[in-house]
Amino acid sequence: MIKYLSLFFALFLIGCNNHNAQNNEAQAKVENGDPVEVPIKDGMARAYFASGCFWCVEAIYESVIGVDEVISGYSGGHTENPTYASSNTGKTGHAEAVEVIYDPSKINFATLVDVYFASQDPTQVNGQGPDRGSQYRSIIFYQNDEQKEIILEKKNALAKKLEEPVAAEVMSFQKFWKAEDYHQDFEKRNPQQRYIQAVSIPRFERFKRNMPSVVKEDH
Repeated sequence: MIKYLSLFFALFLIGCNNHNAQNNEAQAKVENGDPVEVPIKDGMARAYFASGCFWCVEAIYESVIGVDEVISGYSGGHTENPTYASSNTGKTGHAEAVEVIYDPSKINFATLVDVYFASQDPTQVNGQGPDRGSQYRSIIFYQNDEQKEIILEKKNALAKKLEEPVAAEVMSFQKFWKAEDYHQDFEKRNPQQRYIQAVSIPRFERFKRNMPSVVKEDH
């Protein structure tokens, strides 16, 4: 038991949460007005999700058939130009998020939501795994009423199946802020990093077991 607790604490310190968020409970009000719809460009649509550390989430969505690219960033908050350091204070309202650029002729938004729930602990509040705080909370962003309806239907069905609340917030999309360059493709570029080995890769492997039919052959 002591060994387990020591390992958990070490992972907590070395993971995505390198900045100690002391003020996560003091969140300012987050904007949630009318959704902003991102137009399809060059045949590609965009969807936005927050589900813990963006290193993990980026790698998961990049493995999905029909997804062209995934970008790590911040969304869901009330400040302009958030950074990794500022978001980790818990005061910006932003969560680590990803922009999923996908081909709607190969995969639809509903399946991306299925990927979301299949790749996380849907009941964990304010975090995923060892990453804790409002900056790691779960959010599914919708850009129109159709997407909102899809999210709510799937969230409610999952809650009924689990017989407990699902933690993911359902929020209208406002703006996505791209994260610093060193966060992009982090797992791919740093496969031996301790957090990647201990947290990100096992999370990805669990997702593949949950939804093998949507994973690209080279993953």
